[in-house]
Amino acid sequence: MLALIAGQGALPRAVADACPERPLICALEPHMPEGLAVDRSFRIETLGSFLHWLRKRGVTRICMVGRVARPEIRLTQLDWRTVLMLPAFRRALKRGDDGALRIVIGLLEGAGFEVVGAHEAAPDLLPPSGVLTQVQPGAADIGAARLGDQVSREQGARDFGQACVIRDGAVLAREDEAGTDAMIDALEAAAGGVLYKAEKPGQDHRADLPVVGPRTAEGAVRAGLSGIVLSAGGVMMVDRPAMIEALDAAGLFLWVRERDA
Repeated sequence: MLALIAGQGALPRAVADACPERPLICALEPHMPEGLAVDRSFRIETLGSFLHWLRKRGVTRICMVGRVARPEIRLTQLDWRTVLMLPAFRRALKRGDDGALRIVIGLLEGAGFEVVGAHEAAPDLLPPSGVLTQVQPGAADIGAARLGDQVSREQGARDFGQACVIRDGAVLAREDEAGTDAMIDALEAAAGGVLYKAEKPGQDHRADLPVVGPRTAEGAVRAGLSGIVLSAGGVMMVDRPAMIEALDAAGLFLWVRERDA
């Protein structure tokens, strides 16, 4: 049986809807998912007891999906099963996002669960390679994609954001903790430019794989961008038909591109 630890955003519902059998929907308080009935919520201080409950329900696989802010741990509220995890919690608090996620995955695996990525639970969320829109990227867009790939590798290696905007051969914007959509919304409308989004180098695909959706397309249109480039196999798409329709209507391209060697 599969359990989703569902955070915020549209992705948890998209994954749940794509599963052949309804998964158990769980949430880390206070990050409740949108449009999903939660079977059980838990606090980080009761993680050990929560995992024990999952085992009793017959859960063997866990998928972490959706946005979750790094929780504050109240040491005085740890239950006895979770106290045993305290050393791992302390290590996680000292790491960046990727390092903390690896520690969490290790805790789940140590408790006997298989941790699967959202793209494994719902493979259709990964778009096929190639240009998916009517409009094709031009020569300048191809050059922007190469630069975007380089920039995303550099900032990803420092555990920064997963996206950037390239315009006129220069980096116009970089994603921060506010996310891709906020980065695009902050742009002043102008003609041209490419949004490039990719997974971080060496990223564990079982957690925090990048995602785009219709809102991303709407932001790119408002900002006057020429199109969107996604790394093949590294970025998920929520509501792909709606996203492509919005880009086609505005004359933007969507290119799912293999990363440079």
